[in-house]
Amino acid sequence: MSRVFLLSPAHCGGERASLVLGPRARFDLALRLRASSGAPLGEVFSFLSGLYFRGKLTYARAFANPPAGVPGVYVITPTDGLELAETAVDVSRLRRFASVDIRADDARFRRPLLRHAQRLAEAIGLDGEVVLLGSIATPKYVEPLLEALGERLRFPSEFVGRGDMSRGGLLLRHARSGVELDYLPLRGATRRGARPPRLLPVPRVTHRASPC
Repeated sequence: MSRVFLLSPAHCGGERASLVLGPRARFDLALRLRASSGAPLGEVFSFLSGLYFRGKLTYARAFANPPAGVPGVYVITPTDGLELAETAVDVSRLRRFASVDIRADDARFRRPLLRHAQRLAEAIGLDGEVVLLGSIATPKYVEPLLEALGERLRFPSEFVGRGDMSRGGLLLRHARSGVELDYLPLRGATRRGARPPRLLPVPRVTHRASPC
């Protein structure tokens, strides 16, 4: 079965966004955002969201299995629907992202997302599936995505009850191990549940010194 991943967006109006957009910022990402070429959307959102977005992007790239001619990973944006993680973003576009609250009832967010999700539904056909790596407890992306994708929209079953940091760590571990998570249809699913046990620390690998 073909499989495409949708990554929920990073918060574009928080403290880290203010840091990278600050006029006095001189670190590499801030400088590239001000240049005409911009910086990749995936890198920008990884900076804004940290572990959670890095986990989503790394996992999606590891396990995407799209049909021919269709990208395997899309990022949900606040104003421009679905974009590729490699898409260049500059300061003006990031500021536009920050100007819109991500809500299912905000047409500035909903309309482009629904339009692109409908195109994706046509591209993957009836046998493909789309896995949402993002919040499933709120309707902000779920409602328009379900409208477009219906039963083909799925989510990792282990996301239920976990916070963002726990999800990010979980995704990174599975990407590194090569073991894919189980997915459930989102329509009619239980989206809230008891918090699962904390992830156990990854054992450190120690290397013995070779004998002389």
